[in-house]
Amino acid sequence: MKLRKHVVGAALALCCAFGPGAVAHAADLPPLSHSLTLQAPKPAPALKFKDIEGKTLDLAQLKGKMVLINFWATWCPPCRREMPSMERLSQAFKSKPFVVLAVNVGEDADTIEAFTSQLDTTLTFPILLDTRSQGMRAWKVAGLPTTFLVDRQGRIVASAIGGREFDHPEMVQAIRALINK
Repeated sequence: MKLRKHVVGAALALCCAFGPGAVAHAADLPPLSHSLTLQAPKPAPALKFKDIEGKTLDLAQLKGKMVLINFWATWCPPCRREMPSMERLSQAFKSKPFVVLAVNVGEDADTIEAFTSQLDTTLTFPILLDTRSQGMRAWKVAGLPTTFLVDRQGRIVASAIGGREFDHPEMVQAIRALINK
């Protein structure tokens, strides 16, 4: 419970760093960024969780594909804002060896489904349940949302903290270049 309070507090601090009105007025948030920070490849930690339908998904089974992993929560305004652009990115690379995984931290399937049912876009990528923040700890996530890009060899090659516009042309071009490497 102590760790959960720390994680929630850190995530709230990151999500709400833009002032007390940020939660109530998403339009007052700064624009979503459209880049990830490239880094020297390092092995990705294990990631194995059930999705909201109860099916277990293991990152190790996705070797050979580029995987975008996004840690998020429904109460986080930037997390909520970036979901539709993640779906558009997923659709843009549908025919490529590319997978989007959204790892929800600390919430149950009912809470997530209540949120996703409010979106204008139907999310088709897997939403994994990290109910005890184990993945968040293993991946050393300091705030929400946090995104990682894992290459075909299972190595983290890029990351970002904060909301992203995943279907921005610069982001799409960068991911396409990494997929085609």
